[in-house]
Amino acid sequence: MNIAIIGYGKMGKIIEKVSKLRNHRISLISDDTPTPILLKNSDVAIEFSQPNTAFNNIKICIENHIPIVCGTTGWIEKLDLIKKICKEKNGSFLYSSNFSIGMNIFYEINHKLSKLLSPYSVDYEVIIEEIHHKEKLDKPSGTTLSLAKDIIHNKMKKEWILDQKEKKDQILILSKRFGSVTGTHVVTYQSKIDNIMIQHKAYSREGFALGAIIAAEWIKNKRGVFSMKEVLGISS
Repeated sequence: MNIAIIGYGKMGKIIEKVSKLRNHRISLISDDTPTPILLKNSDVAIEFSQPNTAFNNIKICIENHIPIVCGTTGWIEKLDLIKKICKEKNGSFLYSSNFSIGMNIFYEINHKLSKLLSPYSVDYEVIIEEIHHKEKLDKPSGTTLSLAKDIIHNKMKKEWILDQKEKKDQILILSKRFGSVTGTHVVTYQSKIDNIMIQHKAYSREGFALGAIIAAEWIKNKRGVFSMKEVLGISS
């Protein structure tokens, strides 16, 4: 498979390495939004760039019928527009705030746990603590927001707040940035009588890269808007 890598930072370089280990060919490496000519020899694109360039990168791939897998966070206010463009162009698009297979299973555990606890929401405080390296731009992380939105969707809480004192109907998010920490997420459901805590800790970016490449292999000949749930066969 010919893979275009859009965004050649730390993640892009690891995606290049893991792609070659899986016997794929890198057809393009670009830090800028690629032109249709540059994309023409690619079977699929993997995009890990910056929030201010992600939309244009995704759009040009969809418009040129290149399936695209995106892991850039911090731009999702335009996600609905990208989904609309993808449907209009009969394109292929897959977005995830975190491509780690372990984290996507963690999402599902959190989803089911918050759903089971939702009848008792008044009794449980919810805290999400996330720790990332100091160079991470978005705060809270896209992964943390995905966790929080699932809890809100299940009517466990109404909203989230950042680094403040939470109320009974809020999720308290604690975001920390230091060193070279790859990523730790802890979700705590705490009541006066017990405490339920789940944690995911990433040791290396290779897990994110592997998940993105598996997603790219999966989406190659498909049309539509997808997530890692479809890739991993997870149904809520």
